[in-house]
Amino acid sequence: MSLSGTDTMIASDPPAWKRILGMLWADKFAFVAALFLILVVILALVGPEWLGDLAGKQNLRGRNLAPFDWQREWVYWLGADALGRPLLARIIVAARNTLLIAAGAVLLSSVIGTILGLVAGVSGPRTSQIIMRLADVIMSFPSLLIAVIVLYLLGSSILNLIAVLAITRIPVYLRTTRAEVLEIRERMFVQAARVMGASSRRILFRHILPIVIPTLTTLATLDFAYVMLAESALSFLGIGIQPPEITWGLMISQGRQYLTNAWWLSFWPGLAIILTTLSLNLLSNWMRIALDPVQRWRLEMKGRKNG
Repeated sequence: MSLSGTDTMIASDPPAWKRILGMLWADKFAFVAALFLILVVILALVGPEWLGDLAGKQNLRGRNLAPFDWQREWVYWLGADALGRPLLARIIVAARNTLLIAAGAVLLSSVIGTILGLVAGVSGPRTSQIIMRLADVIMSFPSLLIAVIVLYLLGSSILNLIAVLAITRIPVYLRTTRAEVLEIRERMFVQAARVMGASSRRILFRHILPIVIPTLTTLATLDFAYVMLAESALSFLGIGIQPPEITWGLMISQGRQYLTNAWWLSFWPGLAIILTTLSLNLLSNWMRIALDPVQRWRLEMKGRKNG
């Protein structure tokens, strides 16, 4: 009878995706942030093909057209730039390059940094010291300064921008991973696995890495926002993406000379950056709680009550 009751309880457990949605719904700010980010990603994926060459179509009669002119086409509702190109269409098209650069830099830096951090955490002191000193060398220089020098020498392109931003962020993942590994490998369950004859590779990938991944996931979400801001700063300085390619940061840079009489040229792409980074920060805060077994139950309880 007890076994049957246990089977009933197990059978009634909701699937994982419902639990995640329930926890996300429990935090309304995170839920709205997730919906906004999904919308941005969809626009970045399908927007350029959907709009075609509309974002680059010039209309000199509509130079610096003010926003909220509902009598025009919807792509002109946010105004037009100095060449009469619709700002709304350009923001949608620029989303692809902006997110591509941020995602590429975060993915590259997180993978390399995590691997180096794992090696530094389980290897001998000599190898660990060499890896950490290399990280210290990279961190001793301001990241934007490194980006400025490298991009000036190699030229501005999407691949170069991804590479240089990734290099400057590798030490963050490296140091975080190494610190987590050094702490986790001393826990009793790891010592028990070692006594039972588990190999170092199995202990690393079966027992240590799954515990480190939630921390790195939260860090990557925050870092995504940081890289977006860094790319915007480089484009604002004129050494980021160059026309005819476009990013939100480049749009801000192009509109800064018209701030006194056409504020909307820099305002709308700046607002896109602010809302995206704010959504990433809110979602990161939710992920920090949702991935923590000690605090996750709070979100699950809220989700069940709201459901």
